[in-house]
Amino acid sequence: METSEYGIEKESLGSLLREAADGSSQLPDFQRGWVWDDDRVRSLLASISLGYPIGAVMMLRAGGQDVRFKERPIEGAESSAHHHADRLILDGQQRLTSLFQSLRLGQPVLTRNDRGRNIKRWYYVDMKRALDPNVDREDAVVSLPEERKITRFGRRVVEDYSTPELEYEAMLFPLAKAFDSRRWRVGFERFWKYDEEMIELWNEFDEKIITRFERYQVPVIELGKDTPKEAVCQVFEKVNTGGVTLTVFELLTATFAADDFQLRPDWETRRQILHSQSILSGVSNTDFLQAVTLLATYQRQNTAIANGQHLDRAPGVGCKRADMLKLGLEDYLRWADPLMDGFEKAARFLHSQHLYDAKFLPYGSQLIPLAAILTTLGRDWEPFHAREKLAQWYWCGVLGELYGGSTETRFARDLPEVVNWIRGGGEPMTVYDAEFAPTRLLTLRTRNSAAYKGVYALLLRAGARDWLTGEESSIQSYFDESIDIHHIFPQKWCNDHSVEPARCDSIINKTPLTSHTNRSIGGKAPSDYLARIVSNGVPRDALDDNLRSHFVEPRHIWSDNFEAFFDSRRDALLDNITKVMGKQVVADEGEGLDEDPARYELVLKDSMSSSD
Repeated sequence: METSEYGIEKESLGSLLREAADGSSQLPDFQRGWVWDDDRVRSLLASISLGYPIGAVMMLRAGGQDVRFKERPIEGAESSAHHHADRLILDGQQRLTSLFQSLRLGQPVLTRNDRGRNIKRWYYVDMKRALDPNVDREDAVVSLPEERKITRFGRRVVEDYSTPELEYEAMLFPLAKAFDSRRWRVGFERFWKYDEEMIELWNEFDEKIITRFERYQVPVIELGKDTPKEAVCQVFEKVNTGGVTLTVFELLTATFAADDFQLRPDWETRRQILHSQSILSGVSNTDFLQAVTLLATYQRQNTAIANGQHLDRAPGVGCKRADMLKLGLEDYLRWADPLMDGFEKAARFLHSQHLYDAKFLPYGSQLIPLAAILTTLGRDWEPFHAREKLAQWYWCGVLGELYGGSTETRFARDLPEVVNWIRGGGEPMTVYDAEFAPTRLLTLRTRNSAAYKGVYALLLRAGARDWLTGEESSIQSYFDESIDIHHIFPQKWCNDHSVEPARCDSIINKTPLTSHTNRSIGGKAPSDYLARIVSNGVPRDALDDNLRSHFVEPRHIWSDNFEAFFDSRRDALLDNITKVMGKQVVADEGEGLDEDPARYELVLKDSMSSSD
């Protein structure tokens, strides 16, 4: 990344606080609020009084074409809210705000105590203690309540410094007068009737304490106004001492606010609409902006190509952080509403694949390219062949486990490639890259894995019927009957019959059932719980058909033959995976396990040590 020129100069603390007061220096609106507590403020003031360094401040020169953030004054300087800032404070907000409020504001500082409760405090220096070399300077910096009185039980006042005369008597210098101490000095000397000892005390205090505030120099790093936005944001995050990473949403909120558009309430309205559908309840503001960025960059690329620009030189499709930070308000306004329709179509598509709840969604991140693809296709996604291709792409991504970790590059390929494929072009890379190894089924044991959730959804998609009721999965039964995934051969039975945990708990031995049906299973042998189901009025033939809808061969489960059941169901699941991916599962070290038990035990041992 190219960097702009920057300068490092020392500036007086007094001038920095004056700029904060008149609004010449303000905060970009993405800066979080001031949060320092009483102890940290006292410690900072003590450091200034000793002339100790407090770290550099980083500023951005305002007025650049690329970077326009909404501005706000530092807390306490609200009177300067309508002043256009010359510089924006990127780092040093907490320090400058603490110093502005305690040294210049002339009002009690709203801070927090050690319990996190809001309190208001005035800050003083105990003159005698500050000049005593044996006293820790922080102990000489005193914070007093808003009334400048210290009370005990029953609100009894035990110390009172609420008038200048009481301050003079206690020899407590108010730090709010640090840059204008002359009048306080006159009152102090008059109160002590120009006592020579007191004048000498003041002179020493003035030289060793007050002068340090008046002459204190702060290193200021100033970035030029032409610094790119992504550089500003990266620099801010690297130097920001708060330790909380800014999101793209926060940064664009500040950027769009400069054009009088309030992104946060706009998103809140959209969020409520999206989250009203359970399958979309995990969509975040960053996900939404990422999808908008995909659409905006794809449009720019297509426009450039339509104007005769070669693809290699046309703007790229992308949704990485840098691409998102370049998103303009016009791009957002162009695509936000169509994208809402794209997410609605994504929900309809996922429902058609028997995915209804974000909890069981294999990859929440895959919603981003899916919604962008459907936004771009419009009604072109509705024909049967288009839905089939879209489903193949989706399941290749899920079962190929291609959307874990950093996936922005894949998103950027998916949008143009899947749209082109559905409209008659070549196969997308996600379909080409996807592979599923037969032994992967052995290691799918918890819903931490996307492929585990994917196989579960495939069983619902294939029409798995409840063993008791015979009802196929639907949105109504999914939620009303609390369908979840449960063991076929119960764990207790597996333990009693020495079935390895890796096989007992693998997806091969699990299937979607209602909570009521699962309770009827308990820990009994399959032949026992199946007989109980028949005794409850379910015909044997109907029950066998229900079992087959789960890729379970009835004769194996009626005979409690775990080995035969396991091999048969594994093969059936692999056939279904092959079907939805539109390609053969890949041969791996598990190939030929049926013919070589020793190799099977080796793969099983490896799978038991793996995790999702």
